[in-house]
Amino acid sequence: MSNVVVLAEVTDGQVSKPTLELLTLARRIGTPVAVVFGQAGEAAAKLGEYGAETVYEATDESLEKYLVAPKVDALLTAVALAEPVAVLLSSGLDNKEVAGRLAVKLETGLITDAVDIDADGGTVQSVFAGNWKVQANTNTGLPIVTVKPNSLAPEPQAAAGTVEPLEFELDESFRQASVTASEEKKASSRPELTEAAIVVSGGRGTGGDFSEVEALADALGAAVGASRAAVDSGWYPHSYQVGQTGKTVSPQLYIANGISGAIQHRAGMQTSKAIVAVNKDDEAPIFELTDLGIVGDLHKVLPAVVEGVKAKRA
Repeated sequence: MSNVVVLAEVTDGQVSKPTLELLTLARRIGTPVAVVFGQAGEAAAKLGEYGAETVYEATDESLEKYLVAPKVDALLTAVALAEPVAVLLSSGLDNKEVAGRLAVKLETGLITDAVDIDADGGTVQSVFAGNWKVQANTNTGLPIVTVKPNSLAPEPQAAAGTVEPLEFELDESFRQASVTASEEKKASSRPELTEAAIVVSGGRGTGGDFSEVEALADALGAAVGASRAAVDSGWYPHSYQVGQTGKTVSPQLYIANGISGAIQHRAGMQTSKAIVAVNKDDEAPIFELTDLGIVGDLHKVLPAVVEGVKAKRA
């Protein structure tokens, strides 16, 4: 079968769930070839478990020293070696820039934010805040596709997962801008937002106080999310935003607190398996989506729920 290059996201030896989704999609159209920036280590076995026949390991120091440009050059080398029929990346700010630069260098087509890929390489995109799905194909060269996280359930299929070094040359013009300092992301016991089985989100109704939202999330072992209104007000970091201009989540349980349910937010969470909402406004649009709706003040409801959860587990 033809190869499909997949950019794998590996952190501390752990493969991200969106990467496993990409490998599952890649197997529909060919044989996955994973590219890892840094040491693959124990991640190689996991990538092989989900279908990666080969794992290219790019360890050049330029990947840390410079911005996204070295990643583009590394993928260019992987494309030359694997001769793939497509390149898949998980949708995200950096990856979309990498995909765009790669498409320009290869003079080929680019599709962003796909939610599905068929056996012929055609893609499906969710548009207009999730109200419509459209089919999209490239008509020039090698398709470069970024895929939204949580688009499907990953499915394992064992392959070799053979690790091979990936050596590449960095375009000298990109050495003019380098990373001079970096700060480690603060460790958290909460799961990653896009990979969590339960997400507890807060919106304008929190009034800026997310303590009850965080307390419920910790009681349930859940991730914390936020609406655009909460993020724009400076109450919570943008990296936690759920919605059309934030992250797409599809957990087993989504709990929306003080969130009206604007179409922008719904686009990022409406595929959740079960949805619970707490809102003082009984006509809030969010209740149109919910499996369970609670009309009330979240500052009174959530502490009671937390106590109930703790009592149940005692």
